Amino acid sequence: MKKLLPTGVEIKLNPKKYIVSKTDIDGNIIYANDYFTEISGYSESELIGSPHNILRHPDMPKVIFKLMWNSIQNSKNIKAVVKNLAKDGRHYWIITDFDIQKDSSGNIQNYIAYRQVASKNIIKDIEPLYKKLLDIESKYGYSESEKYLTEFLERRDMSYSQFIEDLAKKKGFSSILFNSMKKLLS
Repeated sequence: MKKLLPTGVEIKLNPKKYIVSKTDIDGNIIYANDYFTEISGYSESELIGSPHNILRHPDMPKVIFKLMWNSIQNSKNIKAVVKNLAKDGRHYWIITDFDIQKDSSGNIQNYIAYRQVASKNIIKDIEPLYKKLLDIESKYGYSESEKYLTEFLERRDMSYSQFIEDLAKKKGFSSILFNSMKKLLS
C-alpha cells in the first residue's frame, strides 16, 4: 500500500458520533461502522482485513501503540489519545476506549475500539508530550522514549490510562458517554 503523506488538515469530527471498529487478536480490522469508513476515507472493503495501523499518523509515538497493545493483550482496558491519518492525508484526534471480548474459556477473541473526538484542550495538552516522545525515539531509540514516558507517568503517580482519564475529566469529557456506547454496542 502506498505510504500516505499528511496534509496538515484536520477533519472536524461530530462530537455526538462514535468511530467503532473491531479487530482480531492480530489487529486486523473485522468490523468498521459507517462513521469510521466515512471519516477514514476508506471503503468498508478496504478496511476489512487490513491492519488497523493503516491509520497510523507519523506524529504518533510508537511507545503509545506498544502501551495500548500490551494492555489489551493482557486483558486490561486502556484509554488513549490518538492522532489518526485518513486515506486522503487529513488527520483526526480521538480518545479511544477498548472492549476486550473473550470466549467462554476466557481466551481473547477480538477487541472493539470506541472512539470519540478529543477536545482541542486535550490535544493542546497531549501534543507536547507526543512531540517529546517522537523526538526521543528519533534521536535515541524506542527504549529511551519508553523510559521517558514511564518516568513522566511515575512523577504523576498514575498510569497512562489514568493520565488520559484525568486530562479528559479536566477538559469536560465524560467517560459516562463511552460506557453507555459500549453497553449499547456490546
